[in-house]
Amino acid sequence: MTSRSTARPNGQPQASKICQFKLVLLGESAVGKSSLVLRFVKGQFHEYQESTIGAAFLTQSVCLDDTTVKFEIWDTAGQERYHSLAPMYYRGAQAAIVVYDITNQETFVRAKTWVKELQRQASPSIVIALAGNKADLANKRMVEYEEAQAYADDNSLLFMETSAKTAMNVNDLFLAIAKKLPKSEPQNLGGTACRSRGVDLHEQSQQNKSQCCSN
Repeated sequence: MTSRSTARPNGQPQASKICQFKLVLLGESAVGKSSLVLRFVKGQFHEYQESTIGAAFLTQSVCLDDTTVKFEIWDTAGQERYHSLAPMYYRGAQAAIVVYDITNQETFVRAKTWVKELQRQASPSIVIALAGNKADLANKRMVEYEEAQAYADDNSLLFMETSAKTAMNVNDLFLAIAKKLPKSEPQNLGGTACRSRGVDLHEQSQQNKSQCCSN
């Protein structure tokens, strides 16, 4: 369950500091990037998720002690024709999740290419996480956990296998990223992120995407 920042009876929020970070998702088409974001932001899963065109933008927050970490999430399209647009989204990002499908070896090869591109062109301090999605289809596995873990270790990446369908490790992945991001320096906050009252995570997502939550 995603952590919430809850208001005290006197109206003061539990979290005293809000840090805002740009996060981008990269990976081949149909590996489940949009499904991971939908699971994290809304707690939902759609069996037949339409392909992203260009990129989609959502927000969600997690709480770490006295700090609310607000993610500005850019979910990029995986089709090759959109590849040239990717630098526009990962430029200035403090974090990236590179997603592959554990049932498709080619998507893992492609994920390595994305990692190299980030290491070469993105911010030197960017936090990169590797997500082996569709862990619920382990019986169809083509990428071994140990292989991906070894690659992640060699490249100083966070690594988890996830399932957007069952919610396995989805929140944990974003939480692990939040823990690695620097929170000592003031972030450039804008819009409704600088609120002094308790932060309703679903309300933020609704305001930014003009979408209604089911719960």
